[in-house]
Amino acid sequence: MHVLQSLSFIPKRLFRLIVPLIGVFLFSLALGYLFILNQLPPAPKAFRRISWQKWDVVSLIGSSSNVPSNPEPNTNSTNGKEWWQAEELDAGEAPAGVSLPLDVWSPLLPHSTGLTEIAIRPCLVSPSIAGDICAPKTTPEEDALKGKWVRVGKDLNVMTGMWWLSIYYRRTRRLDVPLITSLHLLRSNESVSSLPGSEHSWVRASGDLHDGLYPSEDPLYLYYEVKKPLAGIPAGIELEELVTEVDVQYGEAKHVAWGFSKSNIPVVEGRDASKPRQAVWITYRKGMNPSPKAPPLHFSDDGKFKILQVADLHYSVSGGECLDVDPNGLPSGLLNPNEPCHGDTVTQSLLAQTLAAERPSLVVFTGDQLNGQTTSWDAQSVLLKAIGEVIAAKVPWALVFGNHDDEDTDLTRSEMMRVAKRMPYAVREMEEGPQWVDGVGNWLVKVKSADSSATHLLTLYFLDSHAYSKSGWTFWKSADYDWIKQQSALITPVERPFTPDGAKDLGTVWETRQEDKRLAKPNALMFFHIPLPESYSPADVSGSGETLSYGQQLDESGAPKKNSGFFEKGILTSKESEDPTNTRHEVKVVANGHCHITDFCKRVKGVWLCFGGGSSFSGYGKVGFDRRLRIYDVMDYGETIRTYKRGQDGTIMGDTILEGKGSKGR
Repeated sequence: MHVLQSLSFIPKRLFRLIVPLIGVFLFSLALGYLFILNQLPPAPKAFRRISWQKWDVVSLIGSSSNVPSNPEPNTNSTNGKEWWQAEELDAGEAPAGVSLPLDVWSPLLPHSTGLTEIAIRPCLVSPSIAGDICAPKTTPEEDALKGKWVRVGKDLNVMTGMWWLSIYYRRTRRLDVPLITSLHLLRSNESVSSLPGSEHSWVRASGDLHDGLYPSEDPLYLYYEVKKPLAGIPAGIELEELVTEVDVQYGEAKHVAWGFSKSNIPVVEGRDASKPRQAVWITYRKGMNPSPKAPPLHFSDDGKFKILQVADLHYSVSGGECLDVDPNGLPSGLLNPNEPCHGDTVTQSLLAQTLAAERPSLVVFTGDQLNGQTTSWDAQSVLLKAIGEVIAAKVPWALVFGNHDDEDTDLTRSEMMRVAKRMPYAVREMEEGPQWVDGVGNWLVKVKSADSSATHLLTLYFLDSHAYSKSGWTFWKSADYDWIKQQSALITPVERPFTPDGAKDLGTVWETRQEDKRLAKPNALMFFHIPLPESYSPADVSGSGETLSYGQQLDESGAPKKNSGFFEKGILTSKESEDPTNTRHEVKVVANGHCHITDFCKRVKGVWLCFGGGSSFSGYGKVGFDRRLRIYDVMDYGETIRTYKRGQDGTIMGDTILEGKGSKGR
């Protein structure tokens, strides 16, 4: 009995012993966390949390940024600026001082963290399949100090090598690590002493840029310059000095991505020999350099808004071939007689000259910017070429897709739209489009008055007309014209004709114009690639008996074989006004591409159906039918729509008033 009573005390004694031990253990863990695990060396002029990757914002002394902090548009004149001059930051862009994840390669997004190390690595298996199996060797300590290895997602040996060759880099937010400030390529027979500055500041990246190149060439090395870490310099390093991103671009690289510079020499030189190959360039960006955004689209103070339509560029990674053209008949400003006729290059010259002559408010690319057909295997490089002249001219632009744009390329339409949206001067409203609407790129933009009222005066609809299908064409589905009707129903009628603020001071002129006032939706233009079947219907006839069709049709019909009723159920049902006495359609003009040697404008049931005509020497054409670009000159605050074409020699063709005073269709 006494033994049992003694044993009953054992659990109580154990409990009294274990509880203090557990308390001591937990207290020791807390002390270890506070005084050991959390004691990283403090970074000067910056705040850190535990773990080298964890702090969110690093402010560098002396760094600067033009990125605005207020994403809300201002619709009133403030600080001497008009409402449309207020800068706006896209929702997808990082604000100044905030860095993206360190282990993500996304060259078109801004990044404020510097690179620490670069390496070149071959791989016998595609990295997209093998993952990081061919990445440079590393250790947890090196990852913590310099950052993890990140692969640039483009193959240096594409179409030129026997295996894959990739650039890898590390980046870090630490301020106590040397950072890269410049890149330079050196051939094996060139000395490091030829590099600018001290040769001791240059480091050769491991690996050979010509590894696996066929036919083989002498080694080519990438050197990068490193500067002292930020913590070691009292004044710090300017953000603009740091290399923050690396990319690869294919082709002749006349235009590179915004904020990027190309390497001093190409990794691979392009050539037009019996076995042609395309140039490969390394490009790199310093600092953040966010892309400039297009201002909100608006009329000029005197009520004008000009649209330049660019149809069917058919650009490739290469310079392209001049098709169906007599090089001897080209203007001297487009082609040097001593050079071969590369279609993309000549077209870029034509586009640059037209931009300078017309000074448009907006450029619209109406599909087939890319040639597809295995020639546009790097969509980003080709898009940079296609939009490059417009970006250089600092003109807002928008695009719709054609049937070749996603053909044999590395990007889907959705991916291509995301790339396009991040490019400079892209129209802010451009988007992939509602998921319930078929296609990619169904959206609209409202062009407003320049005065403080910011009145909606013109609507521009952009739609995706899709591509080839096994049954002929995949074209408008029922949801598309439902979407048009819904969007049209949301547009608020305005008092037309519009008179800007201050017009009451015009006295009797104002009183006279008041008599013509009516409430109606603004006029609208619609852009898509493949024409509707109605484009080939009989044209309307004016009151004087004139057939309302101007221009040429040298192509066969480019419309889909099946008519889904988009014209009747979508365009014609969207009226200018709910007033039953006003039967005019909201959409006054439909602008198409696709047919390179057709450029007519025809009015059918009150709506003008127009073709751009081929704009590119890289697309098919016809000798004697000059390349041309169509212009829509919208005047009188949206009331008058004039169109004409500018030919390859600058000649103005087919000058016609489609809508408004002077229109033959009235």
